Amino acid sequence: MKKHALTALTVLALASPAFAAGDAAKGEKEFKKCKACHSIIADDGTAIVKGGKVGPNLYGVIGRPAASEEGFRYGKGIQEAAEKGLVWDEAKVAEYVKDPTKFLDEITGDKAKSKMTFKLRRGGEDVAAYLASVVK
Repeated sequence: MKKHALTALTVLALASPAFAAGDAAKGEKEFKKCKACHSIIADDGTAIVKGGKVGPNLYGVIGRPAASEEGFRYGKGIQEAAEKGLVWDEAKVAEYVKDPTKFLDEITGDKAKSKMTFKLRRGGEDVAAYLASVVK
C-alpha cells in the first residue's frame, strides 16, 4: 500500500506545473522589453519605471484582480478572464507573458484574444519576481 501511495504522490508532483522562483534583479533588466507598453508608477505618482501607456500600469499588479487598473481600457479576453476570477500572482504572470492569447484561452475556455501581442519566451519568472518586489 505504501508503494502505491508513493507512486501516486510522485505522479501527482510530476503532473503539476512547476514554477521556479524568479530573480527580481534579472527581472528588472528583463522588464526593459516591457516598458515600451507598460510603466510602473506608484500611487503617489512616483515613476519607478517610465514607460508606455499602451498597456496598464503594473505597479502592485501581483495580487490584483485582472483588468482592474482604473482608467485603462481592457480587451474583451482579459475582461472575460477577470469575470472568471483571475487574480495575478507570480506564476500566472510568468505564464501569461509566455503566450498571452493561449493563457486567456485556457482561463476562459474559448478563443479569447489578448491585446498583448508580445511574447516573452524566457525570463517570465524573473519579470514576475520583479513585479512582486514593486509592492504597494
